[in-house]
Amino acid sequence: MRIVSSFRDFAPEPGPTIGLVPTMGALHEGHRELVRRARAECDRVVVSIFVNPAQFGPNEDYGRYPRQLEADCDLCAAEGVDAVYAPELHDVYPDGFSTAIDPGEIASEWEGAFRPGHFRGVVTVVGKLFNTVLPTIAYFGWKDLQQCLVVTRMVRDLDFRVRLEFVDTVREVDGLALSSRNAYLEANARLIAPRLYSELKRSGEAIEAGGNVQEELDQSRLVLRDAGFDIDYFAYVDMKSLESLDTMLLPSAVIAAVRLGSTRLIDNYRLHRQA
Repeated sequence: MRIVSSFRDFAPEPGPTIGLVPTMGALHEGHRELVRRARAECDRVVVSIFVNPAQFGPNEDYGRYPRQLEADCDLCAAEGVDAVYAPELHDVYPDGFSTAIDPGEIASEWEGAFRPGHFRGVVTVVGKLFNTVLPTIAYFGWKDLQQCLVVTRMVRDLDFRVRLEFVDTVREVDGLALSSRNAYLEANARLIAPRLYSELKRSGEAIEAGGNVQEELDQSRLVLRDAGFDIDYFAYVDMKSLESLDTMLLPSAVIAAVRLGSTRLIDNYRLHRQA
């Protein structure tokens, strides 16, 4: 017998590796890329599909969020997914459900400030998925950068025995990040939308090249406002703490959330001169 400080010192029992791709459905090529990574790296692949009401605010789009389970299952079948976990609302939140995970300070700014309670809903349902599916590896997309960092912190703080893998954002040819909410964009807004990533990339590259952080951010904000975007935030942040930065520090990213009409878009540019 020995005394140990962490059960992470013990290797898990040998068995098949399970890859989990958590989603809210309305699957697109970005989700397909996550599934392909999981399929390449794991013995079994599970895709969860659950539109989680706990991460929507009172004035958000829970009721009209696209639901297309049959088409989603067809995509999963084509990619060799072993199981689609599509629980009903009462399966995830049974009568009397009253327990939640507090995501802490890292969830309080940016998306957390504009969508109070959002990350509490995210980490609670992701924690339940981890406990239900018991994945070896869980796959998330970098488009939701703050979500990736919030889940990373939860896994570390609560000792979930799962490895996290983050996959680069999949984009349309014109640079627009793939998102289920892109379907809400009207035709003219769809033409304008790629300018968001153009400015994220331009300002990020300028900061990498030694440009003044505030001047580059201000220039991008001006360009986007002139193009018709309403800006919730456009900021340069530390990727460990999500605190705003005035000078270049790695690892870091330029992050943004904007609105075009009734559609809200989020995206980011991670500086490349980092491990």
